[in-house]
Amino acid sequence: MIKVLHVYRTFFPDSQGGLEEVIRQISINVAVAQVRVFSISNKINEPDKVEVNGISVYRIPLSFELASCSFAFRGLKLYKELVDWADIIHYHFPWPFVDILYGIYGKKKKSVVTYHSDIIRQKWLLKLYRPLMRRFLSSVDRIVATSPNYFQTSDILQEYNQKVDIIPIGLDEKNYPAVDANRQKIWRETIHSPFFLFIGVLRYYKGLHIVIEAAKNADYKIVIVGAGPIEQKLKIQAEKEGIDNILFLGYLDDLDKVALLSICRAVVFPSYLRSEAFGVTLLEGAMFAKPLISVEIGSGMSYVNIHNKTGLQVTPGNVKAFREAMDTLYYDEELTNVLGLAARKRFETLFTGAQMGKKYDELYLFLMNDAKS
Repeated sequence: MIKVLHVYRTFFPDSQGGLEEVIRQISINVAVAQVRVFSISNKINEPDKVEVNGISVYRIPLSFELASCSFAFRGLKLYKELVDWADIIHYHFPWPFVDILYGIYGKKKKSVVTYHSDIIRQKWLLKLYRPLMRRFLSSVDRIVATSPNYFQTSDILQEYNQKVDIIPIGLDEKNYPAVDANRQKIWRETIHSPFFLFIGVLRYYKGLHIVIEAAKNADYKIVIVGAGPIEQKLKIQAEKEGIDNILFLGYLDDLDKVALLSICRAVVFPSYLRSEAFGVTLLEGAMFAKPLISVEIGSGMSYVNIHNKTGLQVTPGNVKAFREAMDTLYYDEELTNVLGLAARKRFETLFTGAQMGKKYDELYLFLMNDAKS
């Protein structure tokens, strides 16, 4: 078995988000690799090793954060031991601290970077970081883009196009719990009316302020599952504007997520900045045969959701267009069903965990064969 170490700043159980889910899905769907994960924990007195879905997760304590970038200098001995164990280091970008880790310990091992998104918000820091970033991306063996759309529209990825592989994100349906009829009943009784569903970490680029404004005086509800740095700000917005058809449910376990996915009218994903490169929630909605509403920003969201085929797309930041898209799916049940079935078919064709795992297996084997030549 090829020994692969995934490196990213957060992972389960410390954090629950789309990128963490991607790492988990890669780990459980590859056949040729034994996987470990290295991450940082901001929780005090937590063990430095835990098991998640059979994956060994190693954590070192957070030292500090700067512009959303986590740094950890205590426990680097553990990281060096993990690098020594591994045949391949699988980095997940962006995380500027990983460039430092690579420079200290990682150069002697074969390496692959899954490029999840461009750096958008911290433009002033990007000017300082760019030389280090370019040295890192130039040095690694292969770079993975998660969709052809993002590859074609990313200036950074185009610089390294000769060593970019495109491997779309996939989900293993068996990794999700079966739909529980009792949980469905509880949520139907709690929500009372048809609803649109958002699942994700509540961050600035998710565009939830747009959905909240678009939901004003609607005949349906918006259910928001997840927590994050702007949660309180969104609640204040809804309260100030007198919007009472928004339900903030916070973090929920997979049983409740699956129940909500199975009974919602559609999945909404209003991310409007390129910090959102794909949108795992869109895949989850498609897996449950739900139509999708997303934003066209030249990212992988538009690879998952095809306008008027698997759902509806709107222009970035357009409250009126988002409202019209929700109204369309709320009032036209036949169209909703047609789009949902098409979303499920596209999921089965392009986005299963088995398909993704096979492509990463091929990449890992290529890297090992390349190391021997």
